[in-house]
Amino acid sequence: MITIPNQSSVARALQEFDANGRMKPSSYYDRVVDVCEELMKFTLLTRDVSAHLTDRYSERKEDAAKLVQRVKLKSI
Repeated sequence: MITIPNQSSVARALQEFDANGRMKPSSYYDRVVDVCEELMKFTLLTRDVSAHLTDRYSERKEDAAKLVQRVKLKSI
């Protein structure tokens, strides 16, 4: 499973934004940018294989059950 190894939280978030709603320069800001960059990189690496990565057994099983009902077969 692909995971994003980087994460960040912003302590006292209300104090980390200016009057215009923009995050102030700080180490918190740097960490948030780092996480966003990693998310973008993973998106670029995985977007061409998203159909494969999001193919789920439970959904295929459900679709098979609907097919059985539609064509009135006992099994596929």
